[in-house]
Amino acid sequence: MFGGIGFMLNGNLIVGASKRGLLLRVGKDAQSQALAVPGTRLMEMRGRAMEGYVYVDPPVAPGAVREWVDMARAFVGTLPRKRKTKTKAKQQPARCKKK
Repeated sequence: MFGGIGFMLNGNLIVGASKRGLLLRVGKDAQSQALAVPGTRLMEMRGRAMEGYVYVDPPVAPGAVREWVDMARAFVGTLPRKRKTKTKAKQQPARCKKK
């Protein structure tokens, strides 16, 4: 989804790290608060804004990372746990009988 390493809580993305910055799932309610901080921007995917997700530009102060992650974890902690889905077993290709 974002081309980096992601960290999850109960199957929901909290934060992702990539060369584009720190991706945080803060939710729609905290989005405007997060975007008010310099160096943040709304996540866009194929030209479409992704509500509730923000990027923090790469030169993030190490002390601020904890605050950002805490904000994202507070939101994601309210989301329901993702259920594991059963994956379909790969069908074996039909084998030709030897004559």
